Amino acid sequence: MTATAHTDSLTRILARTFRLYVQTHGYHWNVEGPEFRQLHGFFEEQYQELWNSLDEIAERLRSLGAYAPASLAEFLTLGGEEAAPAQSAAAMVDALIAGHDALAAELRAAIATAQEAGDEPSAGLLTDRLAWHEQQLWMMKASRK
Repeated sequence: MTATAHTDSLTRILARTFRLYVQTHGYHWNVEGPEFRQLHGFFEEQYQELWNSLDEIAERLRSLGAYAPASLAEFLTLGGEEAAPAQSAAAMVDALIAGHDALAAELRAAIATAQEAGDEPSAGLLTDRLAWHEQQLWMMKASRK
């Protein structure tokens, strides 16, 4: 396990978190319908948490001697595939479920990479992030029943 593989996984987590942040903030601005107030607030809580986590992940990268992405182009390249636009509230929730699921899978892999590198602080940070994403998934999936 190289330090590069380890910091590369953290960099991908940062970029994918940024992409999910932008997606969630856009849904916050554009949600409509009978669930507007509930989802508008829910999306706001999510994008604020995602935004705050960006700094924590980037600073962890810096503490490991790596540079965090610093341009939109880097975030777009590293952030994975962009979700298709969603217009309805239900489609927005479904798209966010898919986004959180994908990020949770990436987090699981990054946790294993951090543990293999003996980097318990990063593993702990990523485990905390995973727990938050799993909680969001539970709430969104429960709302779709």
